[in-house]
Amino acid sequence: MQRHLSLVPLSLEHKRLLFVCRYLKKDAAPYEGFPLETQARFEYIVKVFQELMVPHIQKEEYLFEKCAGKNTAIDAMIRELQEEHLVISRMYSTLTDSTDLDSAMDILATSLETHIRKEEREFFELLQQELPELLAGLQLEGQ
Repeated sequence: MQRHLSLVPLSLEHKRLLFVCRYLKKDAAPYEGFPLETQARFEYIVKVFQELMVPHIQKEEYLFEKCAGKNTAIDAMIRELQEEHLVISRMYSTLTDSTDLDSAMDILATSLETHIRKEEREFFELLQQELPELLAGLQLEGQ
């Protein structure tokens, strides 16, 4: 199903975050301009979380707020996704305490990738099927 126009900004951010996930994994392939040293990858994830992840989660929380209470399946998925946001945020917050930063970043990347795919493949699809009229009135660009 084609992505609803109001969800496109989130999907574009998801695309960028999926690249970040690939880059943070232990088996990351070299990519021009992205050094594979642990410290460089760590500095990159700090920058991404500050500049992209925090505002992205805020937009999603706004979306959750607007969609809550209208459909039981959507409500259940919102609770699940909010819990995953907390888990991913905790993983990020504890990176500096890790004795094996490469493994911690790999676990964070895998968790974030799974979360993004669930939002794209399940949550957004469900919203488009069940709440198309609500999506038509949403503006997520500036949130």
